[in-house]
Amino acid sequence: MRLVTIASAAVLALAPFSVAFADSPADDLLRTIKSARLIDLSHTWEITSPIAGVNPPYAFELVATHDLATPPGVTPKGPGTRGAFGDGGQLSFSAEVMHFSGQHGAPTLDAIGHIGRNGLLFGGVDAAKSTSNPDGIGASGTGANLAVDNYPTDLLINRGVLLDVASMIQGDFSPLPEKYEITARHLRDAAHVQGVRLRRGDTVFIRTGWGQFFKGDPVKYKGDNSPGPGVDAAQYLIDQRVKVVGNDTLTFEQRPPLVFAPKFQVFPVHMMLIPDHGIYIIENLNLEELAQKRAYEFAVVVPPLKVKGGTGSALRAFALVPRDND
Repeated sequence: MRLVTIASAAVLALAPFSVAFADSPADDLLRTIKSARLIDLSHTWEITSPIAGVNPPYAFELVATHDLATPPGVTPKGPGTRGAFGDGGQLSFSAEVMHFSGQHGAPTLDAIGHIGRNGLLFGGVDAAKSTSNPDGIGASGTGANLAVDNYPTDLLINRGVLLDVASMIQGDFSPLPEKYEITARHLRDAAHVQGVRLRRGDTVFIRTGWGQFFKGDPVKYKGDNSPGPGVDAAQYLIDQRVKVVGNDTLTFEQRPPLVFAPKFQVFPVHMMLIPDHGIYIIENLNLEELAQKRAYEFAVVVPPLKVKGGTGSALRAFALVPRDND
């Protein structure tokens, strides 16, 4: 299956001149991009969206509105802005304040500095030292390369693969059962059934079908139990040398995220992928349209905010899929 590439939005400015001048490489690239179907991989984030209990709550409030401004000398002042500038009430503006963790969103990317194992981050970096300054990962002078602002530019646009385990197991688009462990065999079989092959450096998404509950049943979505990859599947992804993995649940791995042998571990898949091997994790993806289009190979755009020292970032991720998937 051919892949679709994407260029800077600046090439859009060239379109009006394509008739008057010979096609340029940018014109050809633009035509390829515009011929693709764009599939949004993001849910709409709002104050009722499900959040993992370990994260701070999400809050949103308009602090400036298009209402009439409070007259001079009147207190307390309201949020209205119209008439506040001495222009006869022409201009008004609105603005909001948001409070949220980099570790939740719809979807969200975990930076490599987000998870440690035995006091160490990826590459043997001292985990405690990396966050000893509350200004962010690496503000202390240790581990700055592991913060989200250092997300590799070559992964902003990448080859993406969807492994639709849910459809393979269920025989339709219904979600996997609670606590269903996805294994290496499931991932291999899904790739075989779909006719795709994982390559070194890929971005790989695993569909459990639980993305349907993000809006449809947020209490169930953020509950204690959900399907996801276990340590066996994680090792398979590591062996394929992928760079980014993601799925459509709150915490990526099977929940409860516990193993008891050979020793007790909490979030074992996160520890294997992030601090042990430097693989990024994306959670809360919306993979339903990709699955319905049977789009198993695509160009994926993953643009985290460039927040200095951030432990992660919410995304507006999307896939570009050939129209022959329609």
